[in-house]
Amino acid sequence: MNVIEKLNSIKNGELTAKENVEHFLKVIKEKNDSINAFIELNEENALKQAEAIDAKIANGEEVGSLAGLVFGIKANINVEDLIISAASKTLENYLGSYNATVVDNILAEDGIIIGIVNMDEFAAGSSTETSYYGPTQNPNALGRIPGGSSGGSAAAVAAQMCDIALGSDTGGSIRNPASHCGVIGFKPTYGAVSRQGLLDLSMSLDQIGPLAEDVSGIALALNTIVDYDETECTTINWDEPDFTECLEDKSLEGMKIAICKDFVEVTDDEINKIVNKAINKLVDAGAELVEVSFDHLDLCLPTYYLINYVEFFSATRKYDGRDYGYRIEEVCGDEVLRRIKIGSHIAQAEFSGKYYKKALKARSLIRNEINLMLENVDLIVGPTVPKLPHEIGEKLDPMEMYAYDVLTVIANLAGIPAGSIPAGTVNDIPVGLQIQAKPLDDEKIIKAMSVFENIQ
Repeated sequence: MNVIEKLNSIKNGELTAKENVEHFLKVIKEKNDSINAFIELNEENALKQAEAIDAKIANGEEVGSLAGLVFGIKANINVEDLIISAASKTLENYLGSYNATVVDNILAEDGIIIGIVNMDEFAAGSSTETSYYGPTQNPNALGRIPGGSSGGSAAAVAAQMCDIALGSDTGGSIRNPASHCGVIGFKPTYGAVSRQGLLDLSMSLDQIGPLAEDVSGIALALNTIVDYDETECTTINWDEPDFTECLEDKSLEGMKIAICKDFVEVTDDEINKIVNKAINKLVDAGAELVEVSFDHLDLCLPTYYLINYVEFFSATRKYDGRDYGYRIEEVCGDEVLRRIKIGSHIAQAEFSGKYYKKALKARSLIRNEINLMLENVDLIVGPTVPKLPHEIGEKLDPMEMYAYDVLTVIANLAGIPAGSIPAGTVNDIPVGLQIQAKPLDDEKIIKAMSVFENIQ
């Protein structure tokens, strides 16, 4: 049963919202000690909310578009009265005093928040090993990382602990773990989803998005969280599509998709083989395949991390130990401290022109190049992550860790939508197909994912 079928069975009274919550609570209690996806449960409130939804259905009252579906929320997205720690000792006692806009939207549509999921500390990582609460296991490749920074979100979905999870994506933090854990992850166009209530990693790059086991879960979540928010300055006021309309599609006739040889060249051969088979399915469904090139791949990681360091340093100045939490530099982990120190150095007046301003120029160059690549095609398709996830505890130097992001940072730098869908496995380890589109063409990615899912 996919997510939309489950939703309909709840609305029809075949399954109660309470039964759905109780099922997930049972799975969490059985699996979470070994997986470490959830770091806090919202059990009492989730059951109360489910009972209220069931009462409305029994009374013939109208219910929301997510009625009874169960969500896990990444630990950097505010949920009132739950610990929103960003997986850091800095905020281990910080109780959310309000709901992020996306959380309010979910609750307004009768979605149920079952708990808070693990992540890399302050979203600074690609493995979910930097969490104050310990690493998260990859449910579909035990002993290996789930990816990051939204590793808890991907693992919760992969371990069937919730219907849908929310993550945040700054340079691939939804798509990277979706690829490693064998689930679907989606980063919307920058500004399509409100960032109000998200703890910043890098404000000009961050975007909230959903993860689910099937495309219908992604579509239902997007219908709820893609919304103009007048309280948040980056959101776009646009004519949002109904993302569920293409869920039955089986043809990509008239759609042009592009592969990029530069993305293939930096990716392991075994991953390319699986991704090529996935791309062939899209061609078999009627898509026209063309080849494009991208001349600035070597610029992407340094540009991304320079911007990230400076914006993260700025975002963390509020964690000074006075209003809430501890002083971040005194309690944070190595990777967070590294980013703060480098960001502090680059932000100094004598260096900002040399590094930060050049990075902003490079970002414009990358954005223009990507827009040119997309000018005559609907989608760019290729690998999500260029290498397989390493074993938990294996020592990687920072550049080896950052290399996971080389194919995902591009969408954040350009502000375009991008998703990852399971393409297959290499040695039983999941591999993702990344699909990218023009700004506000998010629906085309959902259509391609739906067709890919429907013709398997």
